[in-house]
Amino acid sequence: MPDLFLPIAVILLALGSVLWLWALVDCLRNEPSEGNDKIIWILVILFGNAIGAVLYLLIRRPKRIEQYGK
Repeated sequence: MPDLFLPIAVILLALGSVLWLWALVDCLRNEPSEGNDKIIWILVILFGNAIGAVLYLLIRRPKRIEQYGK
């Protein structure tokens, strides 16, 4: 059982890092620079790590796509 902990932990950390990076790049490239929304979401993603990335992808990204189409 202990032999499975390290590979599972590495996989989860890698997935969390990929998710975090994807959300950060999506926000930087596609979020409009109107107002402070872009800066606030970048800070949420940076300081919230994987949780901030999930919040961005579930809350803001669908609204942005609906409003701006990208």
